[in-house]
Amino acid sequence: MLSLRDPRERVRAVISFLSEAEDLRAVSTNVLVDDIGEWYHSNSRCYISYEHVAWDRTKHRRKFGHLVQSPATTIHDIIHKHLSDATQFALDQLRTETLSQHKLRVLRDSHHPELHPRALMTSSTPTSVSSAATASSVAELQSVLAALNSHDAAVTTRLKTHLSTQTSLTHTLSRLDLIRAHLGTQVVSARSLSTTTLSPAATTANRVSSAVKRLDLEQSRVRATLAVVDQVSELKTCVLGVVNAMGAAQDWETAANFLHRASKIPDEIVAGDFAAEMVASAETPDPPKVTLEMAAEGLCKLFLARFEKAVNEKDGEGITRFFKLFPLIGRGDTGLDVYGRYVCTGVAGRAREVMNQDQKGDFFFAGAVTGLFEHIATIVEQHGKLVELHYGEGKMVKVVERLQVEADMQAGIIIDTFSDEKALERKLTDIKSYAYGFLVQSFLAGTKQARTGSPAVVVDNEEETIDIKTVDLLLSEIGVMLSRWSMYCRFLGRKCQPTSTSPDALLSLPPVISNSLLLPKIINRLITPFNVMTTFFIRRSIEKAFQLDEFPDFTHSQPPYISSAVDDVMYIVQKLLSRALETSQCNLTLTVLSTVSRVLSTDFIGMIQRQMRDTRPSSSNSTFSSTELSRFLVLINNLEIAASYVHRIVASQEEEKIRELFPFEKEADTVLSAMKSMATSFESKTGEIIADASAVVFNQVTKPRLRPLLADAWRDVDYLVAPSTSEDPEPDGDLVRARFEAGWNSMMAPINKVLTEKPTLRILNTTAGYLSKLLEKKIWGFEDRVSELGAVRMERDIQRVVGVVAKGRYEMRETFERCLQMVLVVGMEEGEEAGVEWKIDAEERRRALGMVVRG
Repeated sequence: MLSLRDPRERVRAVISFLSEAEDLRAVSTNVLVDDIGEWYHSNSRCYISYEHVAWDRTKHRRKFGHLVQSPATTIHDIIHKHLSDATQFALDQLRTETLSQHKLRVLRDSHHPELHPRALMTSSTPTSVSSAATASSVAELQSVLAALNSHDAAVTTRLKTHLSTQTSLTHTLSRLDLIRAHLGTQVVSARSLSTTTLSPAATTANRVSSAVKRLDLEQSRVRATLAVVDQVSELKTCVLGVVNAMGAAQDWETAANFLHRASKIPDEIVAGDFAAEMVASAETPDPPKVTLEMAAEGLCKLFLARFEKAVNEKDGEGITRFFKLFPLIGRGDTGLDVYGRYVCTGVAGRAREVMNQDQKGDFFFAGAVTGLFEHIATIVEQHGKLVELHYGEGKMVKVVERLQVEADMQAGIIIDTFSDEKALERKLTDIKSYAYGFLVQSFLAGTKQARTGSPAVVVDNEEETIDIKTVDLLLSEIGVMLSRWSMYCRFLGRKCQPTSTSPDALLSLPPVISNSLLLPKIINRLITPFNVMTTFFIRRSIEKAFQLDEFPDFTHSQPPYISSAVDDVMYIVQKLLSRALETSQCNLTLTVLSTVSRVLSTDFIGMIQRQMRDTRPSSSNSTFSSTELSRFLVLINNLEIAASYVHRIVASQEEEKIRELFPFEKEADTVLSAMKSMATSFESKTGEIIADASAVVFNQVTKPRLRPLLADAWRDVDYLVAPSTSEDPEPDGDLVRARFEAGWNSMMAPINKVLTEKPTLRILNTTAGYLSKLLEKKIWGFEDRVSELGAVRMERDIQRVVGVVAKGRYEMRETFERCLQMVLVVGMEEGEEAGVEWKIDAEERRRALGMVVRG
């Protein structure tokens, strides 16, 4: 902190110094400079109060010695220099201390913003101060003076508050000085440790490290030289070994092994000048690289000749012996090529033998394809380990590619022969031109189908040209061929899969299959005919099933009562679905599922709808005969049972098995989704028709008979009775229930006997809802005709009638809840209806209470 004194004191100090130095020239330079420096240091408090600054005599002599030695220098120059230096020193110390105090003020102001000097100066300055100069009266001056006094008091208070905090600030500064002094001691100790201990250790470590690096460099060079020498020695051994083995010994395995050892030596060593100079000898004058190349070429020709000889002689051991030697001499591609030709020759020979057989019965071509693919799979499975052991991992793929070319050719021949001998093109043409005469005639408006219980006799001339059994056999044989092809694809997919792939990972079709020439032929010659014949087979089967359709004999058969067409058609559906899944062809399976779903919706459901239209009464006023009603109910059963059959057929296909049959990518999920969609779609369409047919049964059978049934049940029933009418409180108490139950059972008996459970409940619920409304009207019809005792009887009769209809079904009793509450209220006294969850409103309750004639 600066402590400026009176300028006069500084002048007196200078004069005093000048009087003491009488003869500057007579004093030595160092003495004069030291005197001036000591005076300056002792009087430096004239400029700045900074006690801890020490005077450096040596530094002072360097700064001012040249001035004293100069002849032109006067005492005034020396004093001027001292004053300039003192001023600069004061400014530097002032700047340093100002920065320190500024940091402390920032810290203080962050906690006490009201003590900031700017706040003290500007926070409460009165506005009247500026108007003191313009005051024109004593009162105004007194007002300004009062304001200034008030402001002065406020400022004084704040200054006192500010000054009161200086003690803690001074204490903090003192602590900082102590910490700084302690830190200085630590710095001196650290420097001493660095100078006395660490620096020599670092020098020693650096010297040792440099020596070790030089030693490591020398060792690495020695090792590299030894490695070259060892490799050249190994090369010379290999060259001499190859030459000797190919000489009189004719040890081909040894020669191949020496060549294999030589192949591991780097090319720069084999082709280098050092190796050429050291390896060359009288026996091998050529450079080692040339000698090895010539030996490998000679051995390759020799192995080829011996391999072909072993193949011709069918010497399995010889074939294996020379096949293993090709990779040792660096001719692995040549070995794989000749091996591929060898196995392809075997595959072609086996296929020709099969196709040249005279007897070609059913499934002959499926057997030929199966044998071809099994033979190739056996070769890949048995020889794959040998190839990968001697030729390297993944090398069997090249053999598989060569085998697939042969498989494309041989399987293509089998498929073409199958297509020609089975006359597929002509059959497909006949199938596409088939008109489905029976189905078309059945769907034409105005035609009536025979209603006898015997099968319809319909002779179709087109049947003679297209035998459905022949189509079934063709579909089965094509299905087997496609199944074997899919199995073969799965096998190759797993064999061509990288070894790093997880065993649970989905397969992808390998390029050897996707690029195969056989794939388009399978699609055009097998899959496309299969789809066309499948459509024909299911439509013709449905047509045949309805031609031979027979309704059940209710006296001898057991429920559920359905016609024979349902079992026949569902058997065909299950057969086609299983056959499509066994092919493991995703697109084919999706097409079959779509075809089956479409044909069932159009032909099967369409035929049943047509039979329903033929069976139901022609007008709304007419009713079913007994036979017509039974047939109509059987047709409803046909739809209900068919939907359950389709659901069971789809559910019987295990998901695990589906995923095994369709392992490629997401094919299994697609197939499972398509199967569920087919079942759901068929069930939805049959449900709509069943709902419409149930409505017909209700409108034509139950609804017209409900009014007469109620009228007969309450015939001659009187609820306006007095307690003294009879000693028996309930005369003929069961009469209403007995009459209603007899009529109800007579009406519902045919339905309950023939119809399955779900449609029966549908009709029963509809009938109960309508009956509930009729009972409400019946109850209101007894208004003002019910006595207190009659109300009890009426409640009993209604409950028993509801019990006949519901038969223990609680949910059906809820349909009659309004009726039951109405008769409950009729028997109540006014004010007793609390605590009941009412289905009838207050107005209806008041009306029901008023039905009883009291008194």
